Amino acid sequence: MKAIEVTDNTFDTEVLQAEGKVLVDMWAPWCSPCRMMAPVIDDIAAEYDGSLKVCKLNVDENPEISSRYGVMSTPTLMLFENGQVAGKMVGFKPKEEIVRELGV
Repeated sequence: MKAIEVTDNTFDTEVLQAEGKVLVDMWAPWCSPCRMMAPVIDDIAAEYDGSLKVCKLNVDENPEISSRYGVMSTPTLMLFENGQVAGKMVGFKPKEEIVRELGV
C-alpha cells in the first residue's frame, strides 16, 4: 500500500482519529531531500501495511497543519500514536533509522 495523501481538511480524520501508529511525512515539492525520501516512505508504507498507517502532507498546500505542529524544515516525519504525537524526525533519514525510531 502506498502512503495516503492528507490535507488540512483530512488530517484530523486520517491521522488524529486513527487507531494505532501513523507516520506523517511532511514534505514540499521543491525540497530535494523530500524527493529522495519519497521512495523510502513508500517502501515503509508497503512493508508495514497493517501495523502502520503512512500519510504524506504537502506543507506548501496545507499550511494550517504544518503551522499547528511547528514544522520549520522539510522533510519532517512525525509519528502519531492514537492521536498523540509520539515522535519527530527532521531531515533525510535512511529507512533503517526511521524503522528503528518507529518501533514497528
